[in-house]
Amino acid sequence: MKDLLHLQTFLLSLTLLQAAVSATKGQTTSPATITDTVSQVKVLINKAFLESRTRLKAAMTSEVPTPRQLAEYFKHAKGRARTAIRSGQVWEDSFKRLRQKDTLTNVTELSLDLTALYWEVGCGVPVPAAAGCDQNSPYRTITGDCNNRRNPALGAANRALVRWLPAEYEDGLSLPFGWTPGKTRNGFPLPLAREVSNQIAGYRNEEGVLDQNRSLLFMQWGQIVDHDLDFVPDTEMGSSEHSKEQCDEYCIQGGNCFPIMLPPNDPKLKTQGKCMPFFRAGFVCPTPPYQSLAREQINALNSFLDASLVYGTEPSLASQLRNLSSPLGLMAVNQEVWDHGLAFLPFERKKPSPCEVINTTARVPCFLAGDPRASEQILLATSHTLLLREHNRLARELKRLNPQWDGEKLYQEARKILGAFMQIITFRDYLPIVLGAEMQKWIPPYQGYNESVDPRVSNVFTFALRFGHLEVPSVFSLLDENYQPWGPEPDLPLHTLFFNTWRMVKDGGIDPLVRGLLAKKSKLMKQNKMMTGELRNKLFQPTQKIHGFDLAAINIQRCRDNGMPGYNSWRGFCDLSQPQTLAELGAVLRNKMLAEKFLDLYGTPDSIDIWIGATAEPLVERGRVGSLLACILGKQFQQIRDGDRFWWENPGVFTEKQRDSLQKMSFSRLVCDNTHITKVPLDPFQANSYPRGFVDCSDIDKLDLSPWASVEN
Repeated sequence: MKDLLHLQTFLLSLTLLQAAVSATKGQTTSPATITDTVSQVKVLINKAFLESRTRLKAAMTSEVPTPRQLAEYFKHAKGRARTAIRSGQVWEDSFKRLRQKDTLTNVTELSLDLTALYWEVGCGVPVPAAAGCDQNSPYRTITGDCNNRRNPALGAANRALVRWLPAEYEDGLSLPFGWTPGKTRNGFPLPLAREVSNQIAGYRNEEGVLDQNRSLLFMQWGQIVDHDLDFVPDTEMGSSEHSKEQCDEYCIQGGNCFPIMLPPNDPKLKTQGKCMPFFRAGFVCPTPPYQSLAREQINALNSFLDASLVYGTEPSLASQLRNLSSPLGLMAVNQEVWDHGLAFLPFERKKPSPCEVINTTARVPCFLAGDPRASEQILLATSHTLLLREHNRLARELKRLNPQWDGEKLYQEARKILGAFMQIITFRDYLPIVLGAEMQKWIPPYQGYNESVDPRVSNVFTFALRFGHLEVPSVFSLLDENYQPWGPEPDLPLHTLFFNTWRMVKDGGIDPLVRGLLAKKSKLMKQNKMMTGELRNKLFQPTQKIHGFDLAAINIQRCRDNGMPGYNSWRGFCDLSQPQTLAELGAVLRNKMLAEKFLDLYGTPDSIDIWIGATAEPLVERGRVGSLLACILGKQFQQIRDGDRFWWENPGVFTEKQRDSLQKMSFSRLVCDNTHITKVPLDPFQANSYPRGFVDCSDIDKLDLSPWASVEN
């Protein structure tokens, strides 16, 4: 069945390509027709994008914005990403119109000059010219361009996520499975995403869910890595006649609105109507030579592990984040509020800010950082704050060593070191405890940069990395200097910490939160207790009166939105068995009851959405993911490493003495150098119970920057 679906998808894609590029049969679509069509579509798309921005700004002025409006604020495309997504929408809508206009009755005889359409839309405009690369620069570009000398755009921001398997859409082009009522997938109707969430991911009792071997930092570092590698903003409604309000309020499916319908007897039916709104992911124009016309989602970030969440991937934002008035190469910091003498991130200046309406008394705005999601939840904002402070600490130390260095040199060298920190912590400390016994299999020792390795983030990886959603506990804790409960509200339910910058600024700074990261535990993924209700029912819930989203249902709906092949296709990709029967699926999951639930919902393992199927697998030995996720994560991280010319271990990026120094970096040292905390764990990713395993900061190795001292001194 799976092979048949792949064949059908391939043949349909081939038919569409033949239909589009055939210039030998019939009459070619005239340039004037292409120009007129694109002009008409641009008017509609530009109007939709403008209305969206205006409406979102108005929504933030309301006393209590909805979860959809809060989510939209952080998933809103800006700058070059917005330009690329707009062009993708214009291309797709124009292509569909031109196909409908064609007077030929035989679809295989339709002929359309895709190159002419590509340039008329302006698809090539956001891509910088390769000739602009300085091949000898020792520093990365902000956008990720010029890393690969042979293909300078490889891994750069605002390009399509790469496909490891062909996209599978209901129509072979862009419509997700589950779009057309009554249409099946692999011979069975597709279950509602929320129904899968209810049946598979949900649980009620929080007892016994904490990971006895992993600290809360383990969960949080996963989100930091994710936000350094990929970001897929939402798109707008396009030329649909429906508005986002109609999608939100009336659950009208159309254009880029793909609402998550609630199943019968769902408790949310009484409080939220019949759906949760869902907007399709931003996508880009297909690129020559048009091997596929299927919709391809954008990655607004570059694909390199380079601390871009601190520095941004848009040149204009990168400049905005710097303190250009200082000769020290510093990042800009908050000039209004301080954390007991230490810096906070600067505030986002655009008004109004959703963080201000979470607590209308405190009125603390969201923070401005290299990634727009920095204020999404409080531990993420805390992590951003630590990394910002570390950049400025490094820049000042480098200036002390090299008084002759100017601000640009200091900025770039500090940025380079912080990028190495991201790579070292991820590969030395984080991935081995994610992949466990499978680490060496998928990520062998580093052999050097390979120009032929494709470092681009894959579409499926954006779902694989969401295994971390099952590690988020229901409560975050604030701890004092003795790692005991701090303040009048030491334990805070997760849903109260979305967009909650005021707690950092007005309620003790980041130290109590950092201690919680180090001394509290992550949640453990269990097949009968997958995702906490704080995320499954209260995501982005600003008040008790307004009910939140379901992150599990969103992940499942997003799999379909992105044209993800099903569970068994990915098992086959990884050379794993592809279960067909209840007994076979039960053996793979080592859980017959769970296998029965899946087959009751999907009919066949072939159709199981990749996120829920992969995360439900039993964990590999000493790891925190199953075999399928170990394969996808391992392959991706090896490619990110081996395809990065600026990887910290690549000879020539750092000197041998600098590399020796860098190996002593640690998250615990980051805490010692950038907070008032004086006692930290030796292994911050291990579950720790104070005082066991904790030492004085004086016992933690410091980064020796003397190898960065210029010989000119």
